[in-house]
Amino acid sequence: MTSLPKDSDNNAIPALRLRSGGAHAIAVTGTSARNATPFTSFCRVVSLYATGPVFIRFGSSSVTAATTDHYFPAGVYYDFAIQGSKTAQNNYVAAIRAEGDCTLYVSEKE
Repeated sequence: MTSLPKDSDNNAIPALRLRSGGAHAIAVTGTSARNATPFTSFCRVVSLYATGPVFIRFGSSSVTAATTDHYFPAGVYYDFAIQGSKTAQNNYVAAIRAEGDCTLYVSEKE
């Protein structure tokens, strides 16, 4: 289980480090694409940054994204939990463009 330090209001401070070798870049077009290499088994959090707006879905090696999935805007750096104490790990993220082609950057954290 990942434990984060907390501030004086008991809010978690996002203090996870970037995993060496855990950077992914996904070319996002009108066809769903996902990371080619699965996230490591001990990774519980990934950060996303897209150069253009995309729709995303987390899942297994067969995951595909559709325009009905979660919208993720361009220019936002955001952390996502990919595993919980009662849920299996999602080893992949798939994306499809919302407008023009772009790149989705994914960073594994530990």
